[in-house]
Amino acid sequence: MFVTFEGCEGVGKSTQLRLLKEYLEKTGQEALYIREPGSTSISEQIRQVILDPNNSEMRDATEALLYAASRAQLVREVIKPALAEGKLVICDRFVDSSVAYQGYGRGMGADAVWEINKIALDGVLPDLTIFIDLPPDKSFRGTRMDDRLERESNEFFAKVYKGFLAQIDISSDRFVRIIPQIDKFATSQSIIEAMRKRGAIK
Repeated sequence: MFVTFEGCEGVGKSTQLRLLKEYLEKTGQEALYIREPGSTSISEQIRQVILDPNNSEMRDATEALLYAASRAQLVREVIKPALAEGKLVICDRFVDSSVAYQGYGRGMGADAVWEINKIALDGVLPDLTIFIDLPPDKSFRGTRMDDRLERESNEFFAKVYKGFLAQIDISSDRFVRIIPQIDKFATSQSIIEAMRKRGAIK
């Protein structure tokens, strides 16, 4: 099963992925953990180019194509082989982020981003997507401004958030919205229960 985690910047996604990994390890459930962009040698190099703050002149189309290139490598080198072996694959971000960030945030349009990603995806889409639903104005983005995307404006992230919500409306059967609680462990439990209901984990 292929499970992805999505959300805007600073919603606690990394923390929740760590807690999920701890739970699965304690209960003896194996999974492959990957991130986008990255998780292969080539994809990690592309990640550095995308997120480098010095690349402020990067065009929107260039950005979208670089994400797709990284994704194409990851799908063929890691995701498809792992799924063929019957593994649970858990990915921090996937194509929904491209649609939200480049399609809505950059204004390229969702259709254009999907078109760019047709070859990259090679028929692979998530079976389940956990969306940590925290609007940008309530996130912790201000505590981290390390990369080029994190330095974007509040207006940009408001558009990204709308992009995620639009995708949930279209693919409501695939998405599970998780509203994070103050208690990170309570949020983790909600995620675990949602994944159990979908048959992703025990």
